[in-house]
Amino acid sequence: MLTRKSKLFLTKIFSFFSVIRGYNIWVVALAQYLAAIFILASERRALDILLDWQLFLIVIASSLTIASGYIINNFYDAQKDLINRPRKAMIDRLVSQTTKLRVYFAINFLVVVLMSFVSWRAVLFFSCYIFLIWFYSHKLKKLFIIGNLTAALLAILPFFGILMYYKNFKSVIFVHATFLMLLILIREIIKDLENIEGDFINEYKTIPVLLGEYKAKSIITILTIATVFPVYYLTDVYEVGLMDIYFYISLMLLIFFLVQLWKSHTKESYVKLHFLLKLIIVSGVFSIVLIEPSVLIHGKKLISTY
Repeated sequence: MLTRKSKLFLTKIFSFFSVIRGYNIWVVALAQYLAAIFILASERRALDILLDWQLFLIVIASSLTIASGYIINNFYDAQKDLINRPRKAMIDRLVSQTTKLRVYFAINFLVVVLMSFVSWRAVLFFSCYIFLIWFYSHKLKKLFIIGNLTAALLAILPFFGILMYYKNFKSVIFVHATFLMLLILIREIIKDLENIEGDFINEYKTIPVLLGEYKAKSIITILTIATVFPVYYLTDVYEVGLMDIYFYISLMLLIFFLVQLWKSHTKESYVKLHFLLKLIIVSGVFSIVLIEPSVLIHGKKLISTY
């Protein structure tokens, strides 16, 4: 039987897991490794990449930085979340604001220490990343359009950390990043539609709050149509193996998404659209292996030196 203290401790652990959204962090870590193996360092053995201790530290630092970002974002959004997500907000409040700040600073200090074992450039990159996350949560998030653009940029910065490590600046990588950034930007505006009540009360200058629901949907539609351009280049110009299947399916899902978007007018319907976008993004992570599926079939790349 668990004692009262044990139950309280486990409850607080669950609360903290809710704050840092641990279910999102492992997806980013997996995506970084898959991107390194199949896109950023495709000429190297997968085994060498998996055993690279510096890359491991960069992935760990990215995960910790994202976790600290969720903590500081939760700290600043406490009042808004009580309106938009009351159940989650009550769970998150089981951990005090003081404890959250202490963990936030401890995590960021640990990130800097870890990156000092990699290079001074890594320390500089993650220091800037940490500062930008704080500045976004403190100031930029409430600004019209800038908040959405910054959120999308912050979401893909961990991959640029890997890109800088391998010094691979091929154009195909930036096309991949463009497609991902468009999806994330669309998701951010959907989140604004979903949270419009709390944003309005707390004076967040989001697109739906300032321009209204119709214009927000129009902007989402334009961004969704814009995804056709990176998909065209990734399927017809660059070689992405069987991953082109993912891009074609994504386009079909995005067409369905647009149809449902213009039918949606409630928070519940926007939550479903948000989930669909998450599904497309997460599916993209696992679909990276389709660029060279032979790695999974017989492991040739894992053992080959060529």
